[in-house]
Amino acid sequence: MVFRAEDDTSIGTDVKVPILIDFYRHIYNPDWHFSCGTKEYKVLMDQFHLVSTAFLELEKGYREAIEDITLRMGAGMAKFICKEVETVDDYDEYCHYVAGLVGLGLSKLFHAYGSEDLASESVSNSMGLFLQKTNIIRDYLEDINEIPKSRMFWPRQIWSKYVYKLEDMKYEENSVKAVQCLNDMVTNALIHVDDCLKYLSALRDPAIFRFCAIPQIMAIGTLALCYNNVEVFRGVVKLRRGLTAKVIDRTSTMADVYGAFYDFSCMLKAKVDDNDPNAQKTLSILDSILKTCRNSGVLNKRKSYIIQNQSNYAPFLAVILFIILAIMLANQSPNWPNN
Repeated sequence: MVFRAEDDTSIGTDVKVPILIDFYRHIYNPDWHFSCGTKEYKVLMDQFHLVSTAFLELEKGYREAIEDITLRMGAGMAKFICKEVETVDDYDEYCHYVAGLVGLGLSKLFHAYGSEDLASESVSNSMGLFLQKTNIIRDYLEDINEIPKSRMFWPRQIWSKYVYKLEDMKYEENSVKAVQCLNDMVTNALIHVDDCLKYLSALRDPAIFRFCAIPQIMAIGTLALCYNNVEVFRGVVKLRRGLTAKVIDRTSTMADVYGAFYDFSCMLKAKVDDNDPNAQKTLSILDSILKTCRNSGVLNKRKSYIIQNQSNYAPFLAVILFIILAIMLANQSPNWPNN
């Protein structure tokens, strides 16, 4: 809740930057109040005293971990209010501030709880970066159409290889280049998968494991849907609710995680076009992920819940079923001619 409160985009830069820099101090003050934002952001900020009160009731180790990450995140977010994402290094740095630090903070909280070893900063950071990059890719259209000003998180170093302006990718005449850029972005996100699998495989507490594993599986599934999919520039691309429910229900062990990453990586690999500018790089990363999953030795211990091309056959099967039922009903009709 503390981290979410930092993320209100409706505040002017001159007001927001000082608040972000000092936010780690405000969480200690239940009387601090700043009304801003709309909808859920407004509710959160209007009632932030509840967050502060809950924070102050935590044990010292938890408070220190949250304070440290809030301090670093606030400073980083303030930096990128005044700076655009130009290079891939900028992109990684921005994602580190808004999500990687959450991964670091959670690792510290898990360790303070006493159930987990303290994970390294690099793999903890990758856990956050993989989720954040997936969100940035999926939310292209929503961010570019943001009012009063577009939110631009795709790094210029990548998109400038394909279009003159980032917003050009939402126009139909640029579809081919837009999809190539999209595939480049997905390939960049996939480099974090190995670290994510390492992080998850080291967790011992079942509840913490599920808390961390389910979002990662949702992320690789979302990337599999987004890859080579022009609909990212037309509307919302997301996993079906039924599949999401299965992920939540069936994720309890590393066998489930390896199985899901294997299935979604296979789905993504099947969509790679040999003519794509980054095809060989994408395939190389996917082959590494698939090898890691196979080498786990547990793929045969999970159920695959991904049915390839299900959406293509479902309408056809529905039509066949309708025809069969119609014939059966007609045969039972007294007006049906006897042969």
